[in-house]
Amino acid sequence: MSLFSYKQRNNINLVIIIALGCLIAYSLQGIFGSILSTLVMYTILRPGYLYLVNRKNWNKRFTAILLLFISVVVIILPFYGLSSMVIAKIAELQNDHLYYQNMLLKFKNLVHVSSDLQNLLEEGLRKAGTWATELFPSLISGAFNIVFGLLLMYFLLYFMLVEHETFERSLVKYAPFRAQNAYRFAEEMRNTTYANVVGQGLISIVQGSLLSLSFLVLGYNDPLFWGVITAFICFVPVLGPPIIFVPAALMQMANGHNFEAWAMLIFGFVVIINIDNVLRFMIAKKVGNIHPIITVIGVVIGIPLFGILGLVFGPLLLSYFILLLKIYETSALATERLERIKTIPAEEEF
Repeated sequence: MSLFSYKQRNNINLVIIIALGCLIAYSLQGIFGSILSTLVMYTILRPGYLYLVNRKNWNKRFTAILLLFISVVVIILPFYGLSSMVIAKIAELQNDHLYYQNMLLKFKNLVHVSSDLQNLLEEGLRKAGTWATELFPSLISGAFNIVFGLLLMYFLLYFMLVEHETFERSLVKYAPFRAQNAYRFAEEMRNTTYANVVGQGLISIVQGSLLSLSFLVLGYNDPLFWGVITAFICFVPVLGPPIIFVPAALMQMANGHNFEAWAMLIFGFVVIINIDNVLRFMIAKKVGNIHPIITVIGVVIGIPLFGILGLVFGPLLLSYFILLLKIYETSALATERLERIKTIPAEEEF
Protein backbone atom coordinates (compact mmCIF):
# COMPACT_ATOMS: atom_id res chain seq x y z
CA MET A 1 0.00 0.00 0.00
CA SER A 2 1.40 3.41 -0.96
CA LEU A 3 2.27 5.96 1.74
CA PHE A 4 0.86 8.77 -0.41
CA SER A 5 -2.57 9.36 -1.80
CA TYR A 6 -3.20 9.93 -5.51
CA LYS A 7 -3.44 13.71 -5.00
CA GLN A 8 -0.26 13.79 -2.91
CA ARG A 9 1.67 11.87 -5.58
CA ASN A 10 0.49 14.36 -8.22
CA ASN A 11 1.59 17.27 -6.06
CA ILE A 12 5.02 15.70 -5.55
CA ASN A 13 5.33 15.13 -9.30
CA LEU A 14 4.36 18.75 -9.92
CA VAL A 15 7.05 19.98 -7.50
CA ILE A 16 9.66 17.78 -9.21
CA ILE A 17 8.58 19.01 -12.66
CA ILE A 18 8.81 22.66 -11.56
CA ALA A 19 12.23 22.09 -9.95
CA LEU A 20 13.59 20.35 -13.03
CA GLY A 21 12.06 23.02 -15.29
CA CYS A 22 13.77 25.79 -13.29
CA LEU A 23 17.07 23.88 -13.46
CA ILE A 24 16.75 23.40 -17.22
CA ALA A 25 15.80 27.07 -17.72
CA TYR A 26 18.81 28.14 -15.64
CA SER A 27 21.09 25.87 -17.68
CA LEU A 28 19.74 27.30 -20.95
CA GLN A 29 20.20 30.97 -20.01
CA GLY A 30 23.37 31.16 -22.12
CA ILE A 31 21.46 30.20 -25.27
CA PHE A 32 18.26 32.08 -24.51
CA GLY A 33 19.07 34.52 -27.30
CA SER A 34 19.34 31.65 -29.79
CA ILE A 35 16.01 30.21 -28.67
CA LEU A 36 14.28 33.59 -28.98
CA SER A 37 15.93 34.10 -32.39
CA THR A 38 14.54 30.74 -33.47
CA LEU A 39 10.98 31.72 -32.52
CA VAL A 40 11.32 35.04 -34.34
CA MET A 41 12.76 33.43 -37.48
CA TYR A 42 10.09 30.70 -37.40
CA THR A 43 7.35 33.34 -37.25
CA ILE A 44 8.87 35.16 -40.21
CA LEU A 45 9.61 32.11 -42.39
CA ARG A 46 6.46 30.12 -41.60
CA PRO A 47 4.12 31.79 -44.17
CA GLY A 48 6.60 31.28 -47.01
CA TYR A 49 7.22 27.70 -45.96
CA LEU A 50 3.49 26.87 -45.85
CA TYR A 51 2.92 28.54 -49.22
CA LEU A 52 5.67 26.55 -50.96
CA VAL A 53 4.79 23.24 -49.31
CA ASN A 54 0.97 23.39 -49.34
CA ARG A 55 0.32 25.47 -52.46
CA LYS A 56 3.30 24.56 -54.67
CA ASN A 57 3.73 21.01 -53.31
CA TRP A 58 7.46 21.44 -52.71
CA ASN A 59 9.40 18.91 -50.66
CA LYS A 60 9.34 19.82 -46.97
CA ARG A 61 13.04 19.27 -46.26
CA PHE A 62 14.19 20.99 -49.44
CA THR A 63 11.93 23.98 -48.74
CA ALA A 64 13.20 24.30 -45.18
CA ILE A 65 16.85 24.15 -46.27
CA LEU A 66 16.21 26.67 -49.06
CA LEU A 67 14.53 29.17 -46.70
CA LEU A 68 17.31 28.78 -44.14
CA PHE A 69 19.92 29.43 -46.81
CA ILE A 70 18.04 32.52 -48.01
CA SER A 71 17.82 33.84 -44.44
CA VAL A 72 21.58 33.42 -44.05
CA VAL A 73 22.27 35.36 -47.26
CA VAL A 74 19.64 38.06 -46.74
CA ILE A 75 19.77 38.59 -42.94
CA ILE A 76 22.71 36.96 -41.15
CA LEU A 77 25.65 37.75 -43.46
CA PRO A 78 24.70 41.42 -44.05
CA PHE A 79 24.11 41.95 -40.33
CA TYR A 80 27.48 40.59 -39.27
CA GLY A 81 29.21 42.26 -42.20
CA LEU A 82 27.79 45.66 -41.26
CA SER A 83 28.53 44.99 -37.58
CA SER A 84 32.18 44.29 -38.39
CA MET A 85 32.34 47.50 -40.42
CA VAL A 86 30.86 49.51 -37.53
CA ILE A 87 33.28 47.97 -35.02
CA ALA A 88 36.28 48.71 -37.25
CA LYS A 89 35.16 52.29 -37.84
CA ILE A 90 34.49 53.00 -34.16
CA ALA A 91 37.87 51.54 -33.23
CA GLU A 92 39.50 53.73 -35.87
CA LEU A 93 37.83 56.85 -34.47
CA GLN A 94 38.79 55.91 -30.91
CA ASN A 95 42.46 55.58 -31.87
CA ASP A 96 42.40 58.94 -33.62
CA HIS A 97 42.93 61.26 -30.65
CA LEU A 98 42.78 64.37 -32.81
CA TYR A 99 39.33 63.47 -34.15
CA TYR A 100 37.43 64.38 -30.99
CA GLN A 101 39.58 67.45 -30.33
CA ASN A 102 39.01 68.81 -33.84
CA MET A 103 35.30 68.06 -33.67
CA LEU A 104 34.90 69.85 -30.34
CA LEU A 105 37.07 72.74 -31.52
CA LYS A 106 34.80 73.26 -34.52
CA PHE A 107 31.76 72.97 -32.30
CA LYS A 108 33.17 75.72 -30.06
CA ASN A 109 33.04 78.04 -33.05
CA LEU A 110 29.25 77.75 -32.96
CA VAL A 111 28.56 77.45 -29.23
CA HIS A 112 30.73 78.60 -26.34
CA VAL A 113 32.08 75.55 -24.48
CA SER A 114 34.27 75.78 -21.38
CA SER A 115 37.47 73.74 -21.14
CA ASP A 116 36.02 71.53 -18.39
CA LEU A 117 32.92 70.82 -20.46
CA GLN A 118 35.10 70.12 -23.49
CA ASN A 119 37.14 67.53 -21.56
CA LEU A 120 33.90 66.00 -20.23
CA LEU A 121 32.40 65.76 -23.73
CA GLU A 122 35.59 64.27 -25.16
CA GLU A 123 35.74 61.60 -22.46
CA GLY A 124 32.03 60.91 -22.88
CA LEU A 125 32.43 60.41 -26.63
CA ARG A 126 35.27 57.94 -26.08
CA LYS A 127 33.25 55.95 -23.56
CA ALA A 128 30.24 56.00 -25.86
CA GLY A 129 32.44 54.58 -28.62
CA THR A 130 33.68 51.79 -26.34
CA TRP A 131 30.11 51.00 -25.25
CA ALA A 132 28.87 50.95 -28.84
CA THR A 133 31.70 48.62 -29.87
CA GLU A 134 30.77 46.14 -27.14
CA LEU A 135 27.14 46.10 -28.31
CA PHE A 136 27.89 44.78 -31.78
CA PRO A 137 28.71 41.07 -32.18
CA SER A 138 32.20 40.58 -33.55
CA LEU A 139 33.07 37.52 -35.62
CA ILE A 140 36.68 37.95 -34.53
CA SER A 141 36.31 38.28 -30.76
CA GLY A 142 33.35 35.92 -30.27
CA ALA A 143 33.56 33.55 -33.21
CA PHE A 144 32.81 30.38 -31.24
CA ASN A 145 29.77 31.77 -29.42
CA ILE A 146 28.36 33.29 -32.60
CA VAL A 147 28.85 30.16 -34.71
CA PHE A 148 27.47 27.93 -31.96
CA GLY A 149 24.44 30.18 -31.48
CA LEU A 150 23.70 30.26 -35.21
CA LEU A 151 24.11 26.49 -35.58
CA LEU A 152 21.76 25.90 -32.66
CA MET A 153 19.22 28.37 -34.03
CA TYR A 154 19.18 26.81 -37.50
CA PHE A 155 19.14 23.27 -36.09
CA LEU A 156 16.01 24.06 -34.08
CA LEU A 157 14.49 26.10 -36.88
CA TYR A 158 14.88 23.31 -39.44
CA PHE A 159 12.93 20.79 -37.36
CA MET A 160 10.34 23.38 -36.31
CA LEU A 161 9.59 24.05 -40.00
CA VAL A 162 9.66 20.43 -41.19
CA GLU A 163 7.53 19.24 -38.23
CA HIS A 164 5.52 22.44 -37.84
CA GLU A 165 2.19 20.64 -37.38
CA THR A 166 3.49 18.54 -34.47
CA PHE A 167 5.26 21.57 -33.00
CA GLU A 168 2.18 23.80 -33.10
CA ARG A 169 -0.14 21.07 -31.77
CA SER A 170 2.22 20.60 -28.83
CA LEU A 171 2.21 24.31 -28.11
CA VAL A 172 -1.60 24.36 -28.05
CA LYS A 173 -1.76 21.19 -25.96
CA TYR A 174 0.69 22.29 -23.29
CA ALA A 175 -0.17 26.00 -23.29
CA PRO A 176 -1.28 27.17 -19.83
CA PHE A 177 -4.58 28.55 -21.18
CA ARG A 178 -7.55 27.46 -23.24
CA ALA A 179 -7.28 26.52 -26.90
CA GLN A 180 -8.98 29.67 -28.18
CA ASN A 181 -6.64 31.82 -26.09
CA ALA A 182 -3.68 29.82 -27.33
CA TYR A 183 -4.66 30.56 -30.94
CA ARG A 184 -5.24 34.20 -30.02
CA PHE A 185 -1.80 34.39 -28.42
CA ALA A 186 -0.23 32.83 -31.54
CA GLU A 187 -1.95 35.37 -33.80
CA GLU A 188 -1.04 38.33 -31.59
CA MET A 189 2.50 37.03 -31.25
CA ARG A 190 2.79 36.86 -35.04
CA ASN A 191 1.49 40.41 -35.46
CA THR A 192 3.77 41.71 -32.70
CA THR A 193 6.77 40.00 -34.24
CA TYR A 194 5.99 41.39 -37.68
CA ALA A 195 5.46 44.89 -36.27
CA ASN A 196 8.72 44.81 -34.28
CA VAL A 197 11.02 42.93 -36.63
CA VAL A 198 9.65 43.34 -40.16
CA GLY A 199 7.83 46.65 -39.71
CA GLN A 200 10.35 48.49 -37.57
CA GLY A 201 13.19 46.87 -39.50
CA LEU A 202 11.79 48.19 -42.78
CA ILE A 203 11.39 51.69 -41.32
CA SER A 204 14.95 51.63 -39.97
CA ILE A 205 16.43 50.45 -43.27
CA VAL A 206 14.53 53.11 -45.25
CA GLN A 207 15.55 55.92 -42.88
CA GLY A 208 19.15 54.73 -42.73
CA SER A 209 19.29 54.47 -46.52
CA LEU A 210 17.85 57.96 -46.98
CA LEU A 211 20.36 59.44 -44.55
CA SER A 212 23.25 57.56 -46.20
CA LEU A 213 22.11 58.75 -49.64
CA SER A 214 21.80 62.36 -48.48
CA PHE A 215 25.25 62.20 -46.88
CA LEU A 216 26.66 60.87 -50.15
CA VAL A 217 25.00 63.54 -52.31
CA LEU A 218 25.95 66.41 -49.99
CA GLY A 219 29.55 65.29 -49.60
CA TYR A 220 29.53 64.16 -45.96
CA ASN A 221 32.19 61.71 -44.76
CA ASP A 222 31.48 57.97 -44.34
CA PRO A 223 27.87 57.91 -45.62
CA LEU A 224 27.54 54.11 -45.38
CA PHE A 225 28.81 53.99 -41.80
CA TRP A 226 26.44 56.71 -40.58
CA GLY A 227 23.57 55.17 -42.53
CA VAL A 228 24.09 51.87 -40.70
CA ILE A 229 24.32 53.64 -37.34
CA THR A 230 21.10 55.50 -38.14
CA ALA A 231 19.34 52.27 -39.07
CA PHE A 232 20.13 50.79 -35.66
CA ILE A 233 19.23 53.99 -33.80
CA CYS A 234 15.87 54.15 -35.59
CA PHE A 235 14.74 51.14 -33.56
CA VAL A 236 14.48 53.61 -30.65
CA PRO A 237 11.63 56.04 -31.45
CA VAL A 238 12.78 58.73 -29.01
CA LEU A 239 16.21 59.09 -30.62
CA GLY A 240 15.85 58.46 -34.34
CA PRO A 241 17.80 60.03 -37.20
CA PRO A 242 18.11 63.58 -35.72
CA ILE A 243 20.75 62.35 -33.30
CA ILE A 244 22.93 61.72 -36.37
CA PHE A 245 22.06 64.33 -38.99
CA VAL A 246 21.68 67.35 -36.66
CA PRO A 247 25.26 67.16 -35.25
CA ALA A 248 26.56 66.36 -38.76
CA ALA A 249 24.82 69.46 -40.14
CA LEU A 250 26.20 71.60 -37.30
CA MET A 251 29.71 70.34 -38.07
CA GLN A 252 29.25 71.27 -41.71
CA MET A 253 28.04 74.69 -40.61
CA ALA A 254 31.14 75.06 -38.42
CA ASN A 255 33.27 74.22 -41.48
CA GLY A 256 31.57 76.99 -43.44
CA HIS A 257 29.49 74.66 -45.64
CA ASN A 258 26.16 76.35 -44.97
CA PHE A 259 24.35 74.98 -48.02
CA GLU A 260 25.19 71.36 -47.16
CA ALA A 261 24.21 71.97 -43.55
CA TRP A 262 20.82 73.55 -44.26
CA ALA A 263 20.07 71.05 -47.03
CA MET A 264 20.70 68.20 -44.59
CA LEU A 265 18.53 69.74 -41.89
CA ILE A 266 15.64 70.43 -44.28
CA PHE A 267 15.80 67.00 -45.92
CA GLY A 268 16.15 65.32 -42.52
CA PHE A 269 13.21 66.97 -40.83
CA VAL A 270 10.94 67.07 -43.89
CA VAL A 271 11.62 63.69 -45.51
CA ILE A 272 13.56 61.32 -43.22
CA ILE A 273 11.49 62.06 -40.11
CA ASN A 274 8.11 62.00 -41.85
CA ILE A 275 8.77 58.82 -43.81
CA ASP A 276 8.68 57.11 -40.41
CA ASN A 277 5.07 58.25 -39.84
CA VAL A 278 3.97 57.25 -43.36
CA LEU A 279 5.48 53.76 -43.18
CA ARG A 280 4.32 53.23 -39.59
CA PHE A 281 0.74 54.08 -40.62
CA MET A 282 0.88 51.63 -43.53
CA ILE A 283 2.35 48.87 -41.37
CA ALA A 284 -0.15 49.47 -38.56
CA LYS A 285 -3.02 48.81 -40.99
CA LYS A 286 -1.53 45.41 -41.83
CA VAL A 287 -0.12 43.98 -38.59
CA GLY A 288 -0.63 46.60 -35.87
CA ASN A 289 1.83 48.89 -34.18
CA ILE A 290 3.92 48.91 -31.03
CA HIS A 291 3.57 51.84 -28.65
CA PRO A 292 6.78 53.90 -28.36
CA ILE A 293 6.79 53.50 -24.57
CA ILE A 294 6.92 49.71 -24.93
CA THR A 295 9.71 50.05 -27.49
CA VAL A 296 11.84 52.35 -25.31
CA ILE A 297 11.40 50.30 -22.12
CA GLY A 298 11.97 47.10 -24.11
CA VAL A 299 15.24 48.49 -25.48
CA VAL A 300 16.38 49.37 -21.95
CA ILE A 301 15.60 45.78 -20.91
CA GLY A 302 16.96 44.09 -24.03
CA ILE A 303 20.34 45.77 -24.63
CA PRO A 304 21.97 44.52 -21.38
CA LEU A 305 20.71 41.00 -22.16
CA PHE A 306 21.29 40.69 -25.91
CA GLY A 307 23.55 43.57 -26.95
CA ILE A 308 22.57 45.25 -30.19
CA LEU A 309 19.93 42.53 -30.81
CA GLY A 310 18.18 43.85 -27.71
CA LEU A 311 16.85 46.64 -29.92
CA VAL A 312 14.56 43.96 -31.38
CA PHE A 313 14.32 41.30 -28.67
CA GLY A 314 13.71 43.67 -25.76
CA PRO A 315 10.48 45.18 -27.15
CA LEU A 316 9.40 41.71 -28.27
CA LEU A 317 9.79 40.24 -24.77
CA LEU A 318 7.90 43.14 -23.21
CA SER A 319 5.15 42.88 -25.86
CA TYR A 320 4.80 39.13 -25.23
CA PHE A 321 4.60 39.76 -21.48
CA ILE A 322 1.84 42.35 -21.89
CA LEU A 323 0.00 40.03 -24.27
CA LEU A 324 0.10 37.23 -21.69
CA LEU A 325 -1.29 39.61 -19.07
CA LYS A 326 -4.20 40.49 -21.37
CA ILE A 327 -4.98 36.82 -22.03
CA TYR A 328 -4.77 36.05 -18.30
CA GLU A 329 -7.15 38.92 -17.57
CA THR A 330 -9.59 37.67 -20.21
CA SER A 331 -9.46 34.13 -18.81
CA ALA A 332 -9.94 35.38 -15.26
CA LEU A 333 -13.00 37.41 -16.24
CA ALA A 334 -14.47 34.46 -18.17
CA THR A 335 -13.94 32.17 -15.17
CA GLU A 336 -15.54 34.71 -12.87
CA ARG A 337 -18.61 35.02 -15.11
CA LEU A 338 -18.88 31.23 -15.29
CA GLU A 339 -18.81 30.98 -11.50
CA ARG A 340 -21.54 33.60 -11.24
CA ILE A 341 -23.72 31.68 -13.71
CA LYS A 342 -23.28 28.48 -11.68
CA THR A 343 -24.42 30.23 -8.50
CA ILE A 344 -27.59 31.73 -9.99
CA PRO A 345 -29.81 28.60 -9.68
CA ALA A 346 -28.68 28.06 -6.11
CA GLU A 347 -29.55 31.66 -5.21
CA GLU A 348 -32.96 31.43 -6.91
CA GLU A 349 -33.93 28.47 -4.69
CA PHE A 350 -33.93 30.77 -1.71
